[in-house]
Amino acid sequence: MPASRLHLVRHGEVENPHRVLYGRLPGYHLSESGRQMARAAAEHVASLGHPVTSLRCSPLERTQESAEPFTELFGLEPTLDERIIEPTNVFQGLRMSRALRNPWNWRHLRRPSVPSWGEPYVAIAERVQAAMDEAWHATDAGDVVFVSHQAPIWITHLSIAGLPLRHDPRTRRCALSSVTSFERVGDVWRELDYAEPAAQGVDLGAV
Repeated sequence: MPASRLHLVRHGEVENPHRVLYGRLPGYHLSESGRQMARAAAEHVASLGHPVTSLRCSPLERTQESAEPFTELFGLEPTLDERIIEPTNVFQGLRMSRALRNPWNWRHLRRPSVPSWGEPYVAIAERVQAAMDEAWHATDAGDVVFVSHQAPIWITHLSIAGLPLRHDPRTRRCALSSVTSFERVGDVWRELDYAEPAAQGVDLGAV
């Protein structure tokens, strides 16, 4: 028997006093509210009544910390998976409101459908779904949890739904500590549910 469901869980609120786009930069940890949010996400998954038997997370600090409540509730140590990491972005480390006032940076906005400011959307979708496929087939029973980031989760949603990958990042339905759930029927992924179990914090720094 394969896995039952696969949940893409976004990390909780990050301590980001300078409000920069932190991307893959090291040293960005969950705030105290973020830890509470991560706990709410884990408790939501536990409330669904399926045992979680596989836990993977992005190697960045904020996702590893958001995986800790799953370890506590399900007794699993997370496997780090580079394929579900935040995408690259040329604006990493900058405050977007300031960066976009600089005409020199406008060249990075010339092809938003790719996007021209970072890793192609197609590449993001391919790497996340490859990780999903592998985890699904490697799990004999129970649910799989991936703790990841807004962009990989939203791009995966669009790809599986057959929607265009081009989008306005401000319109993403992927709140902090949200849970987007999927199942696989044959060779086809299908989205089952989306939940926001945590009270929302300050959502800053997403790529």
